[in-house]
Amino acid sequence: MSENTSKFKAGFVNIIGNPNTGKSTFLNRMLDYDLAITTPKAQTTRHRILGIVNGPDYQIVFSDTPGIIRPAYKMQELMMEKVREALEDADILLLMTTPDDDELRDESLLEALQKTEKPLLVLINKIDLTKQEILEQRIDRWKQQLPKAEIYPVSALHGFGLDEVKKRIIELLPESPPYFEADQITDRSERFLVSEKIREKILQFYKQEIPYAVEVRVEAFKETDDLIRIRAEIFVERNSQKGILIGRGGQALKRVGQAARKDLEKLFGKKVFLELFVKVRKNWRKDEGWLRRFGYKQ
Repeated sequence: MSENTSKFKAGFVNIIGNPNTGKSTFLNRMLDYDLAITTPKAQTTRHRILGIVNGPDYQIVFSDTPGIIRPAYKMQELMMEKVREALEDADILLLMTTPDDDELRDESLLEALQKTEKPLLVLINKIDLTKQEILEQRIDRWKQQLPKAEIYPVSALHGFGLDEVKKRIIELLPESPPYFEADQITDRSERFLVSEKIREKILQFYKQEIPYAVEVRVEAFKETDDLIRIRAEIFVERNSQKGILIGRGGQALKRVGQAARKDLEKLFGKKVFLELFVKVRKNWRKDEGWLRRFGYKQ
């Protein structure tokens, strides 16, 4: 931090957008660290996750949010509350879109963006997957819907256009002391990162309803100099889902554990011993008590 703290800049940059627009990929690129889990499935992100980028005279606190959906049950309602909170507590708003998007999935959120006085950047992501003509149409479309916004074509996966976006964010940051320590990269605990990494593998390996009926909770996390021992419970809603998740002879669950352990060893830089257990909690996605236990509600 510079000696003149009055010139230090810090602020919250909140990322919102429809599912599968690349919000988490963008966050990981900005951090140069695989913090947020990423899969092609909608609703991969369920919680707000802070990712902190520190510079010599600035601190950017990015907030990744769930993709905008029309809620079908209580868990999704709570997810969308987090998105609305992100509109309120941001210093800068980033709307992540793709060339396939021409509208938000929630009209009230679009109206809120049209009325906001906060700096708003619209990022049109995945431009490597579209034609110039379609990209120009999308730029014109967002200019019409959000005339005060600044529009940036980017590719979060390949890093195209991100330096310009970061430079503009730093310019827009308010003067403020840092909110977090200079070596901190997120507000989330190691247990949360473990549970998300396990859930990422379930999203990758299973189809249909299974990934969406799953929640993961870390029951034990014991670290020594050269080993981390982790016990995690995977919750599903029905016995039939438990059977599919475990697989014949436990082989499906074993594959999840092996893949998660490999990523966790890379994340923590040491050996990991991972135990996974599957439990049934009927209709947990609609149960406020369990949603509170799983961190969706205070």
